[in-house]
Amino acid sequence: MEFLILIIPMALMMFFMSRSSKKQQQQRQDTLNAMKVGDEVITIGGLHGVLSEVNEKTVVLDCEGIYLEFEKNAMKTVTPGKGVVNDDTVTTVSEEAEVAEPTTAVEETTGDTTEETK
Repeated sequence: MEFLILIIPMALMMFFMSRSSKKQQQQRQDTLNAMKVGDEVITIGGLHGVLSEVNEKTVVLDCEGIYLEFEKNAMKTVTPGKGVVNDDTVTTVSEEAEVAEPTTAVEETTGDTTEETK
């Protein structure tokens, strides 16, 4: 009988601890799944950036013009992005300030002539 008096409170304590842990995990997973382009994030390493691309398992952060790819699980804090209203439509800041991809010239040599192509 004395044995049961010790076991029952310990079992209840373990049940409530695991339940709160599962709630925290579910809340974190919901936050990671709700990430979208334009959200401001902080990684677990302390890097601040804006999401420019969200994939199934990875995200691409824009850190003042430098694009870095991270796992979704590496995000510590997600803050919804600021929207900009343009003629009754809401667009995110990152959509408005798209950066053009740099083009590179490729040189092809055939004999004595050189051609540049884009």
